[in-house]
Amino acid sequence: MTLADDRTSVLPTRLVIGDARLDRASGGTYEHVNPATGKTQAAVPMAGIAEIDAAVAAAREALPAWRAWNPVDRRRVLTRFAELIREHVDELATIASLEMGGPRAYTPFSVHYGADWIEEAAGWADRLAGDTVPLTGRGVFEYTAVEPVGVVAGLATWNGSTGAYGMTIGAPLAAGCTVVAKPSELAPFGAIRTTELALEAGLPPGVLNVVTAGVEASSHLVAHPGIDKITFTGSPATARRIAAAAAERLTPCVFELGGKSASLVFADADLDRAVTSALTLTANAGQVCTLGSRLLVHRSVHDEFVERLTAALAGIRQGDPFTEGVSMGPVINQAAVDRIVGMIDRSRAYGFVLAGGQRAGGELADGFFVDPTVVELPDNTVELAREEVFGPVVGVQTFDDEDEAVALANDSDYGLAGYVFTADVGRALRVAGALDTGNVGVNGGGAPAGPHIGFGGRKQSGYGVQGGLGGVREFVAAKTVQVLL
Repeated sequence: MTLADDRTSVLPTRLVIGDARLDRASGGTYEHVNPATGKTQAAVPMAGIAEIDAAVAAAREALPAWRAWNPVDRRRVLTRFAELIREHVDELATIASLEMGGPRAYTPFSVHYGADWIEEAAGWADRLAGDTVPLTGRGVFEYTAVEPVGVVAGLATWNGSTGAYGMTIGAPLAAGCTVVAKPSELAPFGAIRTTELALEAGLPPGVLNVVTAGVEASSHLVAHPGIDKITFTGSPATARRIAAAAAERLTPCVFELGGKSASLVFADADLDRAVTSALTLTANAGQVCTLGSRLLVHRSVHDEFVERLTAALAGIRQGDPFTEGVSMGPVINQAAVDRIVGMIDRSRAYGFVLAGGQRAGGELADGFFVDPTVVELPDNTVELAREEVFGPVVGVQTFDDEDEAVALANDSDYGLAGYVFTADVGRALRVAGALDTGNVGVNGGGAPAGPHIGFGGRKQSGYGVQGGLGGVREFVAAKTVQVLL
């Protein structure tokens, strides 16, 4: 298989609004470029104001019946939805590799991950409950009921295809909400195909609608009076614009945003585990919000750790996502290449590039490939220590004691994840408790850990919960009922 292979026939390009399929829309078209080849592979219709209004109207029309469904039936249809995603794993994994460049050896995981999120949320559909207050001497019986918040605008990130889409839509659907989903035009195909599978599973038309849209139409969506809640995964800059628009109508939001997560490698750490964790800079070409992109390493093991890491990176193979043995694909587009390489180039004025440091050339020159890069940083004030790269770049800093390590880790505008590597259980628990982040991995592990448990950030990494019961409860509202006896 080569980069020239044509698999684009699997890419769906029709928007789904109610029971309509649109292959053109008033917002024009977006010429989607395969990040591995740099060549246009599909034209995606872009919703305008008219299509956004139609999608919100379809969701509002479908809401009364969907919220009135027996919760057991909602659970069953969403479970069937997850099953259909798994049955189409090869197709959806191929779509993911085409739209975002993930190696074909990796993208099936993303598909299963999306199914897992939908299935987990489905399991709570018939288990949502309020509180009951015992009968009081005043002759009043009180209870709270939980009800769907209404129509949700789900703005999904591009870096996970079906996986990211499942995280976005599963919880509100399980809670009895209807959804207008807006995937990024950078990776819309997995969301479109997954929505088609939702309807095949038995979701009524209008319960889940999917539209791609530019800035104007997206702004119209988040400010729409027919939207009752917004969930967004992406950058803090975009979240601030969404929050400002939502504030006009006091529309609540759930934000899962960026990160600048620190990995603390202590002197007694298992360096094999620590290096394996650091190698996640090559996973999805570093386009992972929870990437441990700040490697804080105890001075006594710094040299050995760096030597092991750079040696491991030398064995990473970039290339055509469909070629066996390729473990790292491209970044998403030319703008990402320019941003990432620009940050690396600026780092040469204050740091030392230990590995990588440039855009890949040769047969990969037409695609958006950046070599995995490690930069030695002088302190915590420089750009690579403070700004999210969202690419295959990590910075290394040294520390001398536990207090310094924690202080360095917490000296960040972000608070999404942190990682601790030590053989000392007491230290692991102390540091995990001291890190000002929403998620911590000890001696490995990932964040989010999975759909069964809450995941969220602090500071500029967002607010609200995804995953587990807490993630579904984000999309219900409590109603207090008092019965006079």
